[in-house]
Amino acid sequence: MKTVPMEFFCYHRDRPGSMALRHELLEAHWAYMDRFDKEMIARGPTFGGDGATLTGSVHIVDLPDPAAARAFAFDEPCYQAGAYRDVLLRRWRNMLGRTMWDFPGGRTGGDRYLVLGLGSGEAADLAVPPGRDDLIAYGPLLSDDGTTWLGTAALVRAPDPETARAVLTPDRYADIEIHAWEFGGRR
Repeated sequence: MKTVPMEFFCYHRDRPGSMALRHELLEAHWAYMDRFDKEMIARGPTFGGDGATLTGSVHIVDLPDPAAARAFAFDEPCYQAGAYRDVLLRRWRNMLGRTMWDFPGGRTGGDRYLVLGLGSGEAADLAVPPGRDDLIAYGPLLSDDGTTWLGTAALVRAPDPETARAVLTPDRYADIEIHAWEFGGRR
């Protein structure tokens, strides 16, 4: 019997001071991610306010089940070596039905952001916002069984963080994080 893949959002957040370790493990990280090339929906690093300091690594990936998603997140070489302080791993639903490589805006041109809205209670932003040609990836964060809404994650091209934040409905989230982000993978 064939299993139907499930989509997962994985955000490894860097441990402060781990830049040298991340750099040392870059090839191991890429080699690990190459194993999931066909399952990848989006990937890429996040950066601090200076635009140069790595703060994390986002991967949105199709996998068979939550156990496979946990293995993907926690077997990653940088995680195993202690470069990350924590991991946010949630079921995710690809509301755009495409990968980042299908984004009409391409890899370059304009600033890109991860917009991460964490919430509980009544679901918000379940439909793709109208007129949002700047969305690279968009979908709800869900519980392992896919029944409980826990927030929304989007990758978006925007001129600034405030414009990026506007893809989510204000006052519907306990917290909205905005992180500079770029297309990932081998150059």
